[in-house]
Amino acid sequence: MALPVSAAGGSALLWPRVLLFGDSITQFSFQQGGWGAALADRLVRKCDVLNRGFSGYNTRWAKIILPRLVGNGDRGDSPAVVTIFFGANDSSLRDENPRQHVPLDEFADNLSSMVRYLRSVGVAESRVVLVTPPPLCEAAWEQQCLAQGHRLNRRNSVAGEYARACAQVAYDCGTDVLDLWTLMQQDNQDFSTYLSDGLHLSPKGNDFVFSHLWPLVEKKVSALPLLFPYWKDVAEANPEWSLLGELGEGGPAPAAPAAGHPPARAHSEEVH
Repeated sequence: MALPVSAAGGSALLWPRVLLFGDSITQFSFQQGGWGAALADRLVRKCDVLNRGFSGYNTRWAKIILPRLVGNGDRGDSPAVVTIFFGANDSSLRDENPRQHVPLDEFADNLSSMVRYLRSVGVAESRVVLVTPPPLCEAAWEQQCLAQGHRLNRRNSVAGEYARACAQVAYDCGTDVLDLWTLMQQDNQDFSTYLSDGLHLSPKGNDFVFSHLWPLVEKKVSALPLLFPYWKDVAEANPEWSLLGELGEGGPAPAAPAAGHPPARAHSEEVH
C-alpha cells in the first residue's frame, strides 16, 4: 500500500540525540539494567540515546575519533547532551599497562580539547557532562589481573587523581561534572558493591550512575517536547493533520494534550 502523498513528501524528522561517549563502562551501559539503557528508556519519544562507548579506549584515542562521531551541527542534528566518561584506562599504571596509560596532564588536556571541539561544532559547554572514573576495588581487580597472568595494573589512589583532574577541567571549561570517584566513597561506604569485578559497574553501580546522571541530563532536555501526538489526540477523520502538522510539512507537531486530560508522558500512556 502506497504512502499518502502528504506523508511521502514530508521532511524527515530530526530526532534530538543524547550521545554517550566513553570507554567500556559506557559501552556496557546498554546491557540489561545498564545506566545507558535506563536513560534511553526515560527519554523514549523525546531523544535517541546513542551509545558510543569503546572498550579499552583512553582520551588519547577518544579525541582522535570524536570528530567522526559529532560533526558540524549546521544540519540541525547537534546533540542535545554529550557525556564524556573516560579515565578508567588512562589511569592505568604506566609500568604495568603502558598501552592504555595516559599521563595525568595529557588526560586533562585531552578532556579540555574535546570540550573545545564540541563547542566549535555547536555543542555548548552547557550541554556537556564530564564523568569521572569510579573508584577501583583493588582486591577484586587484582584477581582479574592475576587470572590474565599479570600484576595489578591500577590503583584507586591514582584513579582519584584522574577524577580530580576531570572535575577541574569541568570547572575550568564550564561543564557539568559527575564525580563518581567521590560520590561512591562518601561516608566511608563499601563502594565495592558498585563494581562487578573491581573496575566495571555492577547492577547496583549502574543504578547509582543513572540516579546521579539523570538530574544533570534532565535539566538539559526538559524543554524538549514528547514527539508525535498522544494517541487519543490523533484526529480520526484526518490523521495526517495531527501527525504531519497543519500544512503537512516541517515534521510532526509535538505532543499536546486535548482538553480534559493531562499532558502525555511516555511512561504513563496506555498500551494498545
